[in-house]
Amino acid sequence: MNVKFNNRDPVYVQVVRYFKEQIAKGFFEPGQEIPSRRELAHRLKINPNTAQRAYKEMEEQGLIFTEGNLPSRITKDEGVLKKVRKELIMEAVETFVHSVRTINVPLEEVLYIVKEYYEKADYVRGNTHD
Repeated sequence: MNVKFNNRDPVYVQVVRYFKEQIAKGFFEPGQEIPSRRELAHRLKINPNTAQRAYKEMEEQGLIFTEGNLPSRITKDEGVLKKVRKELIMEAVETFVHSVRTINVPLEEVLYIVKEYYEKADYVRGNTHD
């Protein structure tokens, strides 16, 4: 686990975001066991209470579940998993649109540039969308 913490947001919020990103990227599978709170705190070098708060937040959001004394696991709820992915996409789009609007780029030009870049990035990575 490699999380780069910033000084703006609370650490537990950044931990939750890290888990959301890993879920959206497919690095955490539905039902996959995740580290204990204590183990996460040790791995990330954060206070165990911060790890506990992050897990509590993720449980409230339905990202993880814990049954009795068993290890916590990533949710199997497809609706929650889709919501996480959409949330991350919308955050990125919102940031991008705000940045582009400040320099008054016409929508058609933005769409063309984004499509061109997106396809170029896929080509470089070896992905195709045929």
